Amino acid sequence: MPSTAPRALLGAASVAVALAAADTYVVVLALTDMMRGVGVGIDSLQRATPIVSGFLLGYVAVLPLVGRVADVVDRRRVLLACLGVFVVGSVVTALATELPVLVTGRVVQGAGGGGLVPATLALVADLWPPGRRGVPLGVVGAVQELGSVLGPVLGAAVLAVADWRAIFWFGAVAGVVLAGAVVVTGGGVPQRPRLLPTVLGVLAGGVGWLALAAPDALVTSVSLGVPFVPFGDATSRLATPIGVLALVLLVAALGAWLRGRWAAVRRVDLLGAALVGGALGCVVLTFAAAQPEREVVGPLGYALLPVAALLALAYLVHHRRAVAPLVPRGLVRGRLVRALVVSLLVGVALVAVVVDVPLMARVVLSGDETEAAFVLVRFLLAVPVGALAGGWALRRAGAGPVAGTGLGLTALGLGVMSTWGATSLSGWSATPVLAVTGLGIGLALAPVNDAALAESSEDTHGAASSLVVVARMVGMVVGLALLTAIGLHRYYGAVAALPDPTDADALRSAAVVQVTSVFRGAALAALAGAAVALTLGRRAGRPDTADRAASGTPHRA
Repeated sequence: MPSTAPRALLGAASVAVALAAADTYVVVLALTDMMRGVGVGIDSLQRATPIVSGFLLGYVAVLPLVGRVADVVDRRRVLLACLGVFVVGSVVTALATELPVLVTGRVVQGAGGGGLVPATLALVADLWPPGRRGVPLGVVGAVQELGSVLGPVLGAAVLAVADWRAIFWFGAVAGVVLAGAVVVTGGGVPQRPRLLPTVLGVLAGGVGWLALAAPDALVTSVSLGVPFVPFGDATSRLATPIGVLALVLLVAALGAWLRGRWAAVRRVDLLGAALVGGALGCVVLTFAAAQPEREVVGPLGYALLPVAALLALAYLVHHRRAVAPLVPRGLVRGRLVRALVVSLLVGVALVAVVVDVPLMARVVLSGDETEAAFVLVRFLLAVPVGALAGGWALRRAGAGPVAGTGLGLTALGLGVMSTWGATSLSGWSATPVLAVTGLGIGLALAPVNDAALAESSEDTHGAASSLVVVARMVGMVVGLALLTAIGLHRYYGAVAALPDPTDADALRSAAVVQVTSVFRGAALAALAGAAVALTLGRRAGRPDTADRAASGTPHRA
């Protein structure tokens, strides 16, 4: 069914992407309250790490699968499904009273939010022809980065009038509203839902809500409270008759849904998705659980990295044998390879600023996290501006010059930051440096996505878009680890050379050396990215999909 309003449909999908991006950081200010809400004390802060890394795990691991699904079914249906998963994850998180349930909710949220990105990028390729995708791609890049800025602000605003659970109820309501907007702007429901899976799904949701909410009126009732009594010595609300019933209904709903979609599911390569998703998940957990100031690899890293390597090797073997592999054969070639390299290096540069600018601010300023966040905002606000400017310039200059210029500016800004000292953040001169660095990263976003879409065929746009996002996320988590290793080496060397290891000012100077070493490494990564970006060329895209895309008609039924 054709879209009645392509720009409005893109607007609804872009706001959904922004909501998912905001949810990555929305817990920053609410983390301690969330810990108390599930019975975890402040003295066990390390146990709360999965609340943050769980979202990232779901976000990254699902990308290859959703990218492929978006090439098999109507991309509007993928958007609606991802929003549905996001809403379910938000509700589970809001109702959680124990840490495992809370983390599960965050993982489900991340899975729904991560799938929105490749589906939206592929939707741009459906609705706009090659050569005219610059501004729409810039909009998607801009709202994604704007979401990361608004996340903490949204969390603070909700906490000012309610508790932390209201943050996730807000996300659930927003997800439902955005799903309605996708339906209206997309020309109606893509396909009439089937009765049995719908009924089972609604029942699973209702019973699951009762199990997690455990209303006092029912739990304390002599006649109605039996289903809420935990089995044996268990304390979990899901380890009850009503919790088990909810899980059974959920499995039944998924089974009924799969039975009617098996032909499409077989084309998705679930085994390949499991292998790639597992490998990416191991990488994310290895580095996301680490404390950047003190360690490179997280507590389970040395066990997870070999598992990631084995899963990646298993996928390569599977890829050669599968009839329809997760990553279509012949897709990763030419400009797409170079676009992936650039996206990875953009992730390295981005994470260096996001992590180490606040770290430096806490070291050389008051040590207050709020002040450190305000320093970072100077950079974060410039990224979406650069994304919009990059999309506008793409049609006029082409992917190579725009992305190369952007990463050149980023390398320049990071190079200046690598010379900063203990007083650099106190003056006005830090603001233009941070702004130029953010502007440069933003400029590179739309050209990289455009080059990937132009190099892929119409039925692989989702896969290509997901690979670009995966490359960027891998660049962030692995780049942070490598740059931190360099910085820590310089830090310990500087501390070892101190005549008085207890001198606070000298230790502060050593910490500055650590941070500036990270900036220097990120500058080199951005410079390498600029060199590769210039090879993306000036082509706006290939005309082979222009006719269908120009009609504004999504290509999947």
